[in-house]
Amino acid sequence: MPRRNPGRGERPQRRKNVPGPGGHGRPGERGDAFRCVGCRLDVPLSAPGTAHRNHCPHCLTSLHVDHRVPGDRRAGCRGRMAALSVTVRPDGEWLIIHHCQSCGELSANRIAGDDNALALLRIAVRPLSTGGRLPAAALLAL
Repeated sequence: MPRRNPGRGERPQRRKNVPGPGGHGRPGERGDAFRCVGCRLDVPLSAPGTAHRNHCPHCLTSLHVDHRVPGDRRAGCRGRMAALSVTVRPDGEWLIIHHCQSCGELSANRIAGDDNALALLRIAVRPLSTGGRLPAAALLAL
């Protein structure tokens, strides 16, 4: 699993004041966890390595909740976001590329320290298993 180097170029995230209990979600939702729309497991909001958990560490599925800034929770779509691919920043930090199944938007999300390493590797090697061709979902997003 990729590791961050705290001494060299790690990007700190600022905490943001967002509406809802515990700073996340909609009013009336539990403030310490959310239920994954993919695998239906309960996911804690706290995550090592990121200030704004917005994807399931087990299946990497997300919900379209952020608009422009990580943690702003201002997206009106609220659609299911599938983990499409991964990318790596020059400092070695991994990001998951999510594709919204409702509106088609693409977004990049930092991985968390407790993300499933096997799930991350599966989407990382997907282009190798398809002979370099983009998955159909990526073609639709272009």
